[in-house]
Amino acid sequence: MDTEQFLLPRSRTANERLHAMIPGGAHTYAKGDDQYPENLAPVISHGRGAHVWDIDGNRYVEYGSGLRSVSLGHAHPRVIEAVRRELDRGSNFVRPSIVEVEAAERFLATVPTAEMVKFAKNGSDATTAAVRLARAATGRPRVALCADHPFFSVDDWFIGTTPMSAGVPAATNELTVAFPYGDLAATEELLTRYQDEVACLILEPATHTEPPPGYLAGLRELADRHGCVLIFDEMITGFRWSEAGAQGLYGVVPDLSTFGKALGNGFAVSALAGRRELMERGGLRHSGDRVFLLSTTHGAETHSLAAAMAVQTIYAEEGVTARLHALGERLAAGVRDAAAGMGVGEHIVVRGRASNLVFATLDENRQPSQQYRTLFLRRLLAGGVLAPSFVVSSALGDADIDHTVDVVAQACAVYRKALDAADPTPWLAGRPVKPVFRRLA
Repeated sequence: MDTEQFLLPRSRTANERLHAMIPGGAHTYAKGDDQYPENLAPVISHGRGAHVWDIDGNRYVEYGSGLRSVSLGHAHPRVIEAVRRELDRGSNFVRPSIVEVEAAERFLATVPTAEMVKFAKNGSDATTAAVRLARAATGRPRVALCADHPFFSVDDWFIGTTPMSAGVPAATNELTVAFPYGDLAATEELLTRYQDEVACLILEPATHTEPPPGYLAGLRELADRHGCVLIFDEMITGFRWSEAGAQGLYGVVPDLSTFGKALGNGFAVSALAGRRELMERGGLRHSGDRVFLLSTTHGAETHSLAAAMAVQTIYAEEGVTARLHALGERLAAGVRDAAAGMGVGEHIVVRGRASNLVFATLDENRQPSQQYRTLFLRRLLAGGVLAPSFVVSSALGDADIDHTVDVVAQACAVYRKALDAADPTPWLAGRPVKPVFRRLA
């Protein structure tokens, strides 16, 4: 398909309608049209399995589905069946539903390193509840977060550390400190500098690289020695690393952990889990000060909890995590071969665990480039591949991956031309894509 003719007129009109009513034109900044080449931000009509269709009638192989939340593919039959069973039984009541009991039992059986769980609707609520609980339990004000991980919460304790810190008081910013991933000595120096002030260490247990040997166990020991709470943000690693999360895979048990994303296969459900001694501080059966842990009107909607239970059953019965890794390995190998074959193997770089692949687009000096990312995304879209990342779902088939690799090869041929010219501008057809976190619009 000629990218010059691929202008998505209906999507373009819909994007203007979105911006007229919704700040940013989307309800998640990572879904904004600034993340896509100019005039090539498809507005989705529907999805099934590993494919989505835009309102212009184009079909795409989709990666990173729902920002990693749809790991089984769109409208998975068993998940939809579980949801439908609850829909005509009522979704929200003035007292807990029996579904809440069943969902908690299922979750704690899936993540046996946790002793209690509380459900919510989004990851930010869960991580912020974990931070609040850590502060209450320790009586300390500061939060230490991993500086190398991109996102933890929409709340002030994290957003104040980003370039989009407008509206966050400086006094709040001062209570958040940062440590580098993989560096125990630097983390210990931080804890010593703020002796008896740090309530918690919060991090993703793993991201694009495996934890250095002994690192997570070393963090566990540091947290114990300095009396702070260890929190694993398992929003992404949960299910994609193993059904029991990274803590199950690596055998290091945090005090608290948070899950979301893949937990509901696109339905809104997240979880805060952890040690009973800590979690019960947000309950009724203790004698200390009460902690307002999580209290959400829609946190226990029956259909979302039914979706979560179905997801956990499917992962266990069908070996989904292993399939995600196998698909990712096939895709990564194909993309790397295609890039190398076109002479851009050092410029289009696939990174990450096979179940959670991302790609970097590097310029002629091998530096990250938004312009080259724009060129690459533009060619992928024109070839029917919607890929802000290469994060796979289990609904992908071999034909989907083969098609993706073919489109990548075509994109790499254009990428090579741009590198030879030392200027990708002629191939952009508009402004470059932009980072999500930036100070100015």
